[in-house]
Amino acid sequence: MFRRVSAFLAIDANNPELIQAQLAAFTKQVPLLYFTLMTNTIALSLTHYDSAPLMLSTYLPCILYAGCVARIWFWWRTRNRAVGHEKAVRQLQGTIYLAGILGLCFTLWALALFPYGGAYAKGHVAFYMANTVIGCIFCLMHVRAAALMVTGAVLVPFTVFFASTGNVVFVAIAFNMVLVVGAMIYILLTHYRDFVDLIESQKALIAKQRETQSLSDENRRLANIDSLTELPNRRSFQFELESRLAVAVRENRSLAVGIIDLDGFKPVNDAFGHAVGDRLLVEAARRLMRFSDRQIFAARLGGDEFGLIVEADLGESALSKVGEAICTELEKPYNLLGITAKVSGSLGFAQFPTAGDNAAHLFEQADFALYYAKQHARGGTVVFSQEHEREIMRQSRIDQALKSADLERELHMMFQPFIDTDTQQVLGFEALARWDNAALGRISPDVFIRSAERCGMMGQMTAILFAKALDAANQWPKGTRLSFNLSARDIVSISTLETLLGILDESGFNPTDLDFEVTETSVMTNFDVACGNLNLLIQRGIGIALDDFGTGHSSLGYVHRLPLRKIKIDRSFIVDIGADGLSQNIVKTIVDLCRNIGCVCVVEGMETVEQVAILRRLGCSIMQGFYFGRPMLVEQTLDLFDSKTAIAG
Repeated sequence: MFRRVSAFLAIDANNPELIQAQLAAFTKQVPLLYFTLMTNTIALSLTHYDSAPLMLSTYLPCILYAGCVARIWFWWRTRNRAVGHEKAVRQLQGTIYLAGILGLCFTLWALALFPYGGAYAKGHVAFYMANTVIGCIFCLMHVRAAALMVTGAVLVPFTVFFASTGNVVFVAIAFNMVLVVGAMIYILLTHYRDFVDLIESQKALIAKQRETQSLSDENRRLANIDSLTELPNRRSFQFELESRLAVAVRENRSLAVGIIDLDGFKPVNDAFGHAVGDRLLVEAARRLMRFSDRQIFAARLGGDEFGLIVEADLGESALSKVGEAICTELEKPYNLLGITAKVSGSLGFAQFPTAGDNAAHLFEQADFALYYAKQHARGGTVVFSQEHEREIMRQSRIDQALKSADLERELHMMFQPFIDTDTQQVLGFEALARWDNAALGRISPDVFIRSAERCGMMGQMTAILFAKALDAANQWPKGTRLSFNLSARDIVSISTLETLLGILDESGFNPTDLDFEVTETSVMTNFDVACGNLNLLIQRGIGIALDDFGTGHSSLGYVHRLPLRKIKIDRSFIVDIGADGLSQNIVKTIVDLCRNIGCVCVVEGMETVEQVAILRRLGCSIMQGFYFGRPMLVEQTLDLFDSKTAIAG
């Protein structure tokens, strides 16, 4: 029983939210509590000033006033201070004990005044005690234990004292007091329970809000973080770029945007599976994070592409050194699930303010610098410069000229023969596209083909060139082969291939005398789609030739999966073949490979009699190059034929 009463009167120290709420509510009620107590005490002192001794009417009340003022000053001084949980518990527990002590002191003082004065003075004592206890209960409703302590300290002596007077009026007052205080206690308990429930509801609401906020923060984090590498993602990169660029503009500081592309990632991913590819991306991201202490913000933009924001004030040379350090780090071997993979990273930088003054422009220039790096400095760093700006303007002029060109009139074909060196016979010709524009002159095929791909005109251009090539091929003796190059866009476009097959049907040219040449790089862009489309061509009797063999990333890993009739060894292996034993070994390996898989082997780039002799010694017989003939017009091709020419290759 005693434990239950003690627990009922104790502070719930295990409920920090309730403790803080009680302390806050009580702090607001303290002035009213002591104001009521002091006002009532002063009034009772005055009514007994002439009848009671000074000790009771003046000195003792002054001591009680001083205690009240001290408590008011304490609460007033600490009203705006943040109070820790332990201290709040001590303050409230002290308030409970002090409430009981003060209640008892004021009660004993009031009862000590009762013998003095007349009936009205005695009635004032009863009124004072009843009024005071009710006021205190109201002011202490948020601290149940303190209110009950005051009630006990006042009501018990009050009831016992007045019930023992024998005066019917005072006995009735005592009885009345018990009833009223009982009702007050019931109201107190109900209010306190509702108060506790309210705090619990607030706790639950706050917990729910925290949970919601936590989920919101997590969703925001996930929306801005790449889930695989845990680097910031493209959205986050764009936000950071715009934010940091705004600061750079405001503070007149430099800033650089970089874009990295992993060279050779796709072949690794395709050859060893996505698990290895994902590990490689995670490791690449980890290596990029090593540079974060150099004022570099790194993000994954998607696929094997990463973005950088460099806030250090660096010149072009220093920025290039940072880029080379990053590329060197990315080029180190990757040990992944028992596999050692080798890739490199090409990096393009664009600096503010020299390369652009807004985020979109800087990103475009960095992307162009990356493209330039992949074309001319693969695995290295290129910083966007005025030279690149001029190149962009030149490309723009070419794009505009291409869009307005009369392609039927301006495009034409040249033909380069490939020869069987055993018989010295012309086996066929490779069709080479040429574009002569009235305003720009002759444009290199590499340039205008990329332009056609940018402008979405590749399919239209390929169809025009193919028709012209077939017109020329129909003038050659039967059995002369035609090799025609397909771009990366052509290979994956089923509509383009269907258009080409329609043109072939209309031309009457024998499909079995036709080879479509594709590069390994173009096939790797989308291998599955490309392989499926090439098989459709095979079904029509058309041959597939793999051009520039040996310059891709995984030639031997994919060559057996392609439906090939012919493999062409890239001229880069031929240039110094007389002095380069390694090139000879590579060529010999490719020749043996072709023989083993039943492919025709063609060697490109033959320019000297020495090269021809070496290649024949290595087992090559079908060759192409300036030594045998430069690209020529269709009229010139006819002069190469004699009565023994044009046999099937």
